[in-house]
Amino acid sequence: MIRVFLLLLLPFAAQAETIRIATFNTELSRKGPGILLRDIRRGDAQVRAVMQVLLETQPDIVALQGIDWDLNGETLTAFGEALRDEGLDYPYRFTAKPNSGMETSLDLDGDGQVNGPRDSQGYGEFTGQGGLAILSRFPISHDDMQDFSGVLWRDLPGADLPTVDGTPFPSEAAQRIQRLSSVAHWIVPIESPIGHLNLMTFHATPPVFDGPEDRNGLRNRDEIRLWNAVLDGALGPAPHGPFVIAGDANLDPTRGEGRKEAIQGLLADPRLQDAKPATPSGALATVEWKAVGEMRVDYVLPSADLRVVDAGIFWPDTGADLRAIAEQASRHRLVWVDLGHR
Repeated sequence: MIRVFLLLLLPFAAQAETIRIATFNTELSRKGPGILLRDIRRGDAQVRAVMQVLLETQPDIVALQGIDWDLNGETLTAFGEALRDEGLDYPYRFTAKPNSGMETSLDLDGDGQVNGPRDSQGYGEFTGQGGLAILSRFPISHDDMQDFSGVLWRDLPGADLPTVDGTPFPSEAAQRIQRLSSVAHWIVPIESPIGHLNLMTFHATPPVFDGPEDRNGLRNRDEIRLWNAVLDGALGPAPHGPFVIAGDANLDPTRGEGRKEAIQGLLADPRLQDAKPATPSGALATVEWKAVGEMRVDYVLPSADLRVVDAGIFWPDTGADLRAIAEQASRHRLVWVDLGHR
């Protein structure tokens, strides 16, 4: 009789379960390969600050940007072990080779030279600089992961590539090999207490640092639009079931440069929902750049079939120590959303 009663309670227990999903541009990237790994092992002050932000917010799943990739995954392993030693264990981790720093033999930025950091598939002074990673308390299905990082920009439906006087910029040859993702676009399946989730993560290029051809602005627009295309099934079978888009779009819906219709269109897509995470003071900004001020560029966007329980941005208004730690960690702020069943 007791067993029957417990079985009847299981659906209600599942509905009561919540998980916290976060995105955080750590800005941990360094100027050369192996330097971040060294800094993690040395207990560098910024590394410790990033760890403290994670310890304060306790996400169950977190998408990290701005963390250097290496072939054997030593950097992510060291970071995960350092967190575990502090009491925050992520037994499941994922990273893969990004486009950032992936060398090409062509002039991709139109400066007349080759082999510069902007001539890589995505800006980078070395392969893997400023990559992506996922830390999770729940199992990651590595074999079912989908990687859209190899999609050519010109192959995105509705792609708008830069031109100058009607001529492809910087060249037709460059556009034949140019990938869309400046870092990566992944769909990573995770088996969570609220069911199977597809974590869709990316880090788009800033829509600045270019010329009148607006190469970076157009690329940023299409990097965001890639998710609409994925959900439409235009790049293969559309993902099934609940999903969460978590990453750095590098675009504010209303402020600054860039093709704002891209992020506005994503936020308005009825297949997802915007919980509008805010700081304790009610601000929506997720980053502060000295030249342009505060903007909302980092997003956690659950699918419409998930229940938003709570949401926020870690940016303490009180407590001088915590605010100083957040500022030391990154110009970006960790964004989190608590989710449950509908």
